[in-house]
Amino acid sequence: MTDRPLVSFHREAVEEIEAAIRWYANRSHRAAQRFVDELHAAVETIEAAPNRWPEFEGVARRVLLHRFPYLVIYRVTKQRIEVLAVAHGHQRPGYWRERME
Repeated sequence: MTDRPLVSFHREAVEEIEAAIRWYANRSHRAAQRFVDELHAAVETIEAAPNRWPEFEGVARRVLLHRFPYLVIYRVTKQRIEVLAVAHGHQRPGYWRERME
């Protein structure tokens, strides 16, 4: 049994991940796999230390992917870590805020 909190993904965050994977796969399967690997590593890091990153936008936190222009935006509750968005860093800033409700 692990003491790590459960990580859940907002439905629209899953759609964003799938869209990003498709976009990269259309250009390079290797790039798509690297995106998946880096996203997976970021989520594992969040899971291991969810309060490591400072709060912004109220109660949300964010992790920037190193090789890709994406942010993993999440919040920590008593029961779980909720990934609210996997947002492109240069498109529609703050669009995901409504997901915090």
